[in-house]
Formats: sequence, C-alpha cells, structure tokens
Amino acid sequence: MAYRHLLTIMVPFALTLTSAETQAAKRFSPQSGLASVYGYRGTRTASGERAHPTGLTAAHRTLPFGTKVRVTNRRNGRSVVVRVNDRGPFVRGRIIDLTPGAARALGFSGLAPVTIAVQ
Repeated sequence: MAYRHLLTIMVPFALTLTSAETQAAKRFSPQSGLASVYGYRGTRTASGERAHPTGLTAAHRTLPFGTKVRVTNRRNGRSVVVRVNDRGPFVRGRIIDLTPGAARALGFSGLAPVTIAVQ
C-alpha cells in the first residue's frame, strides 16, 4: 500500500518537462508523414502510465514525454492536440502512432497523411 501512495505522488512530477526537454521540443520543426493507429489495452506505456485507448495520447520516437503536439489530418483538415506518452512507431515511413480516440477525432482509422507540430 505504501508503494501505491508513493507512485501517486511521484508520477505527476516525473511527467513534467525539464527546461532542457522543453528547449529540445521547441527546436522540433513540423513534420509531415503517415500516422497510424495503435491499440493497447491496460498495459503500461513507455512513460509508465496506464494505457487508455480513448485518451488523446500518442507515441513518438524522440519527443520528450509530456510534449503536446498538434496533429492535422491533411485529407480533411481536422486537427487535435495529443500528449506524447509512449515510444514508436517502429515501422518505417510512419512519424506518429495515435490512440484510437485521437484517430477518431481526426476522422480516420488505419493510416492517414498528417502534419505534426509541437505546441
């Protein structure tokens, strides 16, 4: 029980960006490429959070955890802001993995051409 209490206290602090991470995220230039939907249920993400398929989160290879990214579907112009909490995608040619909830907000399932920019 004591460990659960410590985890509750420590997790919010672990997910905040340091000034070095904030500077790295600001240097990130907008990218265009393919987004994919990845599904997971109840597992832990690379950041240690429990996965929520309906959440507006994403996986990116290099951006720091907690970075907010605007993802815009180039087919229909819809956009959504997601938070990076996982690593990936691990398939060549893809730039971001989105939860099913984020993909639904963008109006696609499977793959879609997108542009991503740090907020």
